Amino acid sequence: MTSNPVFRASLIWGAAVTAIIAVVGGVVGVFVDGSRGLVSALLGAVVALVFLSVTAVSILLANRKAGSDLFVPIFFAGVMGGWLVKFVAFLVLAWAVKQQEWVNDTIFFLSVIAGVIGSLVVDGVVVAKVRVPYVSDDTLPNDESRDD
Repeated sequence: MTSNPVFRASLIWGAAVTAIIAVVGGVVGVFVDGSRGLVSALLGAVVALVFLSVTAVSILLANRKAGSDLFVPIFFAGVMGGWLVKFVAFLVLAWAVKQQEWVNDTIFFLSVIAGVIGSLVVDGVVVAKVRVPYVSDDTLPNDESRDD
């Protein structure tokens, strides 16, 4: 048993929450700043989804090597590499978006923040609801499939 169900559920629910944020942010953006606000909200939602799914995807990919001798180095290289890529990409993207006249900085920022908060809520709910056993190779005393 792996943690794959947790991360798959997190990706699915995260995408759903991001879609809701994109719709609500887009509507608010249109009312606040017309098409510029709409584009800013949609761009912010997409950025939040991409950045927040990198960690889950890197763990899902690393879990494919579970059980091999290279699992731990691959796992940590994937997770740490994903974090470093996200950090550098965020700095470059923030600078690049700030330079664009067609982006409303406030709407973009609020959309990204809403995506981050939504993702944190989704991750908390998914971890609380998905059942992953603590021990994978143990059997109960009255289990019929034991090899005693």
